[in-house]
Amino acid sequence: MYPTLSPAPRLLADIGGTNARFALQVDGQFVAVDALACADYPNLGAAIDAYLARAAALGFATHAIRHVAIAIANPVEDDLVRMTNHYWSFSAARLRAERQFQTLLVVNDFAALAMSLPYLRPEQRERIGTGPGGGAGLSGRPIGLIGPGTGLGVSGAVQAGGHWMALAGEGGHASFAPNTDDEIVLLQALKREFGHVSAERVLSGAGLEMIHRTLAGEHLDAASITGRALGSRDAACVRTIGCFCGVLGSVAGNVALTLGATGGMYIGGGIVPRLGKLFTQSTFRQRFEDKGRLAPYLARIPTWLITEQFPALVGVAAMLAEKVKD
Repeated sequence: MYPTLSPAPRLLADIGGTNARFALQVDGQFVAVDALACADYPNLGAAIDAYLARAAALGFATHAIRHVAIAIANPVEDDLVRMTNHYWSFSAARLRAERQFQTLLVVNDFAALAMSLPYLRPEQRERIGTGPGGGAGLSGRPIGLIGPGTGLGVSGAVQAGGHWMALAGEGGHASFAPNTDDEIVLLQALKREFGHVSAERVLSGAGLEMIHRTLAGEHLDAASITGRALGSRDAACVRTIGCFCGVLGSVAGNVALTLGATGGMYIGGGIVPRLGKLFTQSTFRQRFEDKGRLAPYLARIPTWLITEQFPALVGVAAMLAEKVKD
């Protein structure tokens, strides 16, 4: 069950540069989940109108919607939102007034993803690694999040006054620290090209391509690297994926130590779910725990891969529930 019960539907959205995903929340459940191509609509308002028309045709009472929450792949710092990876821009206050919504909450999508973590059900996540870290994590303790995709998102969720709060930051731009010979070669190559080398330079789609270019001397896009590693078991591509997963384990361990994430450490983003056994059988968990004297501390922290298709909707629903209650 999701974190609120409401007799009237609430409108939820997860807006990316390519697709806008919508759902209605009715009695704590998501219904009428749909995805619209952003390029098909001149602005966010038009996309909302199109979705609501579809939902109304299915028999849902869209006219009763008063509370709306939008997670968007963009910094949200004031009323005006200009998307960096699409041409949409909008004023939240104007959009709320034009559509006669009582509440319109607009938040960063990674903050919404972090807020989903306390509410994910067992079937919406997959445990990575076994042993002491195979439990559920300590109740009420900080939860960590790392998500490699177009970039590298780093966040977490903490309890304060009985409420969960998402942590906003730019941890993906912390400096990359190598741990193996391959990673030392990678750091040296990237340092010559970029100067400062962040974790995001390695743990992203572009980073996967840079790892392969450095270690294999071959220019391939991320999808081809993953496809070759999964399909033909191309040795160079498998090596690239292995390096990526190892670095991810080390960085995830750093985040867990920094946050004291004894509630668990979660992996989101678009890359890792596509890796299948290349990830689950990788050195990720070993590298996560490989922190010297703090290894026993890390060993007790469970690591989870988010498998829910629309986790940001779970998080933004929780944030809207708090907003309406306040």
